[in-house]
Amino acid sequence: MQTLIAYLVEDNPTVRTNLIETLGEIAQLEITAHSATQHEASQWLVRHSQWHLAIVDLFLREGSGLGVLVACRQRAPFQKVVILTNYATPEIRKRSVALGADAVFDKSTELDSLMDYCIEQTRKLAGKHPDAPGLAAC
Repeated sequence: MQTLIAYLVEDNPTVRTNLIETLGEIAQLEITAHSATQHEASQWLVRHSQWHLAIVDLFLREGSGLGVLVACRQRAPFQKVVILTNYATPEIRKRSVALGADAVFDKSTELDSLMDYCIEQTRKLAGKHPDAPGLAAC
């Protein structure tokens, strides 16, 4: 399986470390960089084009994951952004998708679904965009 290049926006160091390890082992996902604030995340995602997936917490040390969504709305079609939050209410899900999220996952109940999503994105990217950064043709 190919490696999905990801950027993680998470302000809790313990959660961040656990996600990096788990996503790498289970979903063959490589977190190339991470940040804990809206400003840092927004700047990085806009300035770099070599990522496939951004996983964004909703409530950050400074700013919001919703602001990150707005900042990276003009991304390449193969680049996906998902929200990972403890507050995945129907309203939050709807608002996140309206602002450009490709999916929303609840940290406490939907981590398996996030893993499945990451695995599926790796397969889709390898099949549809073999020339995308970081992936070789299958």
